[in-house]
Amino acid sequence: MRVHLVDGTYELFRYHFSPGNRDPEFGAARGVVHSMLQLVDDGATHIGVATDQVIESFRNELWPDYKTGEGVAPELMGQFPLVEEALAAAGFCVWPMVRHEADDAMGAAARKAALDPRVEQVLICTPDKDLAQCVTADGRIVQYDRRQQKLIDHQGVVDKFGVVPESIPDYLALVGDTADGFPGLSGWGARSTATVLSHYIHLENIPDAVGQWEVSVRGSAKLAATLAENRELAMLFREVATIADDAPTFERLEELAWAGPAAEFPELMGKMGGEHLVERAEKLKARIGQS
Repeated sequence: MRVHLVDGTYELFRYHFSPGNRDPEFGAARGVVHSMLQLVDDGATHIGVATDQVIESFRNELWPDYKTGEGVAPELMGQFPLVEEALAAAGFCVWPMVRHEADDAMGAAARKAALDPRVEQVLICTPDKDLAQCVTADGRIVQYDRRQQKLIDHQGVVDKFGVVPESIPDYLALVGDTADGFPGLSGWGARSTATVLSHYIHLENIPDAVGQWEVSVRGSAKLAATLAENRELAMLFREVATIADDAPTFERLEELAWAGPAAEFPELMGKMGGEHLVERAEKLKARIGQS
């Protein structure tokens, strides 16, 4: 079997800002439910959806400037609990994160699912670069960008970032992540970081003295000095960028199997203007029951 793990928060933002969204109150949440039913229609059987019940997480304690919910439109923020309720009513396994983030839930669930011999492959359905660190060399865990219909395996990560998946937290620590609110180290760009980490893999393996470096990088003396002076900060950024394996997800793989909507689904969709989704869910349930 294949397991699909979806970033519900990413999907919610995507549908909210879609040019076709004419309903700021319910449109995004409806869109996510539609998207998950489409995933079932496309053949997915075991699905877990991770959401951010709140934007803040334990990472705000590590780095005060880490991303917050400030600036998120109230009509979008109001759909955070709604999309969780709607997805659960639609029959999907939902993991609302409070202390952790949706990324942590997907990463933790991916690694747990991959340990089950019944699982052929785990697809982490998000383009988020943070999750590249979970991709495995044996192909059991991959990323999948549903919008571009693009599978990103181990070689795909290397081709995109210039480093192996296990180096992604180190890579982000040096180049920074503006979307998440940490700046990285001054002067360390994508190219120089990839060159250095493709050789040293992790921050602690990079010598302080540039004379000990076994790679040639433009401006290496300044880069080495910056890292030597800010190594503790870089290690902190790596911790911030590392997926937490202890995020709560599932106990048994069977929890991820989609078996159709719950009894409350029609009433909830009626309130959200999603009556057409009720009919679609029932048809999918009937089709699955016949197979």
